[in-house]
Amino acid sequence: MSTIQDLQQVQARRQEILDGDAARVEKQKKSGKLTARERVAKLLDDKSFVELDILVSHDGKAEGVVTGYGTVEGRPVYVLSQDYTVLGGSVGEKHARKIAKVLDLARKTGSPVVLMCDSAGARIDEGATALEAYADIFARMARMSGVTPMIAMVLGPCVGAAALMSEMSDLTVMVKGVGAKLCAGPQVVSAVNGVNKTAEELGGAQAMLQQGGADFACESEQEAFETVRKALALLPSNNMEDAPLEAAEELNRACVGLEAGVDAKTLLAQLCDAGSVLELGAGYTKAVTALARMGGRAVALVHTGGGEICAKRAQKIARFVRFADCYNLPVVTLIDTEGLSVPKENAQSWQLKATGQMLFAYAEATTAKLAVVTGKAIGAAYVALGGRANADVVYAWPGSVIAPMTGEAAATVLCSEELRTSKGDPKEARAEIAARYEAEVADGVNAAMSGCVDDVVDPAQTRKLLIASLEMLASKRDSNPPKKHGNMPL
Repeated sequence: MSTIQDLQQVQARRQEILDGDAARVEKQKKSGKLTARERVAKLLDDKSFVELDILVSHDGKAEGVVTGYGTVEGRPVYVLSQDYTVLGGSVGEKHARKIAKVLDLARKTGSPVVLMCDSAGARIDEGATALEAYADIFARMARMSGVTPMIAMVLGPCVGAAALMSEMSDLTVMVKGVGAKLCAGPQVVSAVNGVNKTAEELGGAQAMLQQGGADFACESEQEAFETVRKALALLPSNNMEDAPLEAAEELNRACVGLEAGVDAKTLLAQLCDAGSVLELGAGYTKAVTALARMGGRAVALVHTGGGEICAKRAQKIARFVRFADCYNLPVVTLIDTEGLSVPKENAQSWQLKATGQMLFAYAEATTAKLAVVTGKAIGAAYVALGGRANADVVYAWPGSVIAPMTGEAAATVLCSEELRTSKGDPKEARAEIAARYEAEVADGVNAAMSGCVDDVVDPAQTRKLLIASLEMLASKRDSNPPKKHGNMPL
């Protein structure tokens, strides 16, 4: 066979794979989903995609996953896009081998990976081999964790092991009405629990966002790809680099209308560069976590959300801080909390473990850590979030309260006799003592006088001071003692 004939056969085979099964492709489109290659094209810069292993086949058909690399805003990114039109995107030995190759290349080159998940799960006809295939993928993802960012896009029904590709990633982006993450499908759930719900109700984008299983729930695939591109712009390519800097925007801009009790959305909009805030897990607990820019520098922001910190809030914050620390993103914590919530009798351990996770995450993090007490910072919550050992710089707003307990609780403990002998209204007496405690003992000025806070600052100058602190800490070098890894209280 001549070289030309051989090349013609290869080209014919490649074109057959690119065309796909017309009927299945049409069915995919009717269900409101893009094809695997259309998804890759939506994510990457125009004409930048280089496909790998396109000729790998299963029983003469395409393998069911599109893999390769390209660029996003000129930066290298590896991609894998499962093709539901081929055997339901199910994972078998060759399918896993293609994914493993991309993961290995991403790790070796220090480039992010975007995993477009749309899979029926393990390929049943391959038996144990299919399970080993999944194990191979997960082992590589575990080794890559904290080395290069991994962003999972759930763009179809992913059940069981298929859903774990999202759980092993750093960020998860889902599309409403399209993607679903499930431990078990609706039929199994109905048989076991007697609950008749759809896949969307059990593990769709909105359901997963409310359960903490997704970072973003998008209205369309187009919005999902825009979200991924925005997230990539705020992240470094790997753990040895810093996130790209952008042109600084109004470094000395004063914040307007900030005072104790201001809501997180307003506060972040004032502190961050215009249009740069990308909130993760919106609506999952009152704690707010977001990627953004301040003075052109990418940062990770935590807002405690007011009120008390429950176990879910603590776990959400812990996960986010560890993610930020993996990729050298400075953590800016905005503290306004009355401390830890009092759990139900049978939830004491969960609250303690979750708080321990949050404390561990901050203490272990070696990235730059800044804290601003905007309202109350009570008890163990302050110890974890803004204690001197866990923050490089701590500011407080006027009127802030930093203490082991709230003023009312302190009044009850410290002034029980005064309250007992008071001749006036007990509630008014308690409120008066609480206010006195917060003003004379627990205010930010006393914390600054004791060296626990660097300064009590004008809220209008908060952005300016934080940007200056970020610049000062840009060269921070710190490391934990040599060890295999810490034993986080899970």
